[in-house]
Amino acid sequence: MSRGTMPQPGAWPGASCAETPAREAEEDIYRAADEIEKEKELLVHERGASENRLSVAPEMDIMDYCKKEWRSNTQKATCMKKGYEAVSQKFTSIRRVRGDNYCALRATLFQAMSQPAELPPWLQDPDLTLLPEKLISRYSWIKQWKLGLKFDGRSEDLVEKIKESLALLRKKWAGLAEMRTAEERQMACDELFRNEEEEYSLYEAVKFLMLNRAIELYDDKEKGKDVPLFSVLLFARDTSNDPGQLLRNHLNPVGHTGGLEQVEMFLLAYAVCHTIRVYRLSKYNTEEFITVYPTDPPRDWPVVTLIAEDDRHYNIPVRVCEETSL
Repeated sequence: MSRGTMPQPGAWPGASCAETPAREAEEDIYRAADEIEKEKELLVHERGASENRLSVAPEMDIMDYCKKEWRSNTQKATCMKKGYEAVSQKFTSIRRVRGDNYCALRATLFQAMSQPAELPPWLQDPDLTLLPEKLISRYSWIKQWKLGLKFDGRSEDLVEKIKESLALLRKKWAGLAEMRTAEERQMACDELFRNEEEEYSLYEAVKFLMLNRAIELYDDKEKGKDVPLFSVLLFARDTSNDPGQLLRNHLNPVGHTGGLEQVEMFLLAYAVCHTIRVYRLSKYNTEEFITVYPTDPPRDWPVVTLIAEDDRHYNIPVRVCEETSL
């Protein structure tokens, strides 16, 4: 398991399996608008035309999914099959996540909110919804925040919109935490992720929490305090020398023209105080096959587990095999 070292920047875009699979190839790093719509239509079809959209498809047997998606015998397809076989030793099923530019946020948040756990302490902070006004009063450049696709063209007040998004995140997470059974919680989480306006509001909240954590880490670094290695790399990029550049060049495009890069998965983990464990199938048979964000997480952080075929699209493994633990 890749716990002691984090993926090196030069290795993030690449993969151990180089050939194109027999299924429809995903040539671009991020999805075009027509591809996103096609993905949405597929997920609608999987639920049935009479039901509302669901951003996370119903579960199916993980090896049946593998056989459906990877039918050829190319080097990459063989690598993927072996990767799925390894994952199937731990999980029996998979849920396909809508493959737009919110994919990493969607998969992580869906997993975190659907787990049977108490409301995270950071969501219990009474000052949580005061954060947007506090930060924007200190950093005027945050006014360059670009709201998500669902809010394009609306005359939204930025502070109020983000406050509403943070309040919604706390309200929905608290409601799920109070549910007594896993089945009840799962049904409610499915329902939440069918409501596109609420779903996309949650992403605004999480992105703002990522920015807040980035500002904290940057300030600590400037003061000479010890900071996680990933935060040094985060601000070593030409496109994100400081939090302002991170916002303009990396967080604003999320949901529009780009998703999260590998180093930003660490920031996501720190923002929601969850360990994100990813089976990176293209890295099968390497030390990076199971990558953990962050590499040395606090022991009290809950863990969410994802599957990535190409470091840009994430699916969710479900149903842990009996007598198996990770």
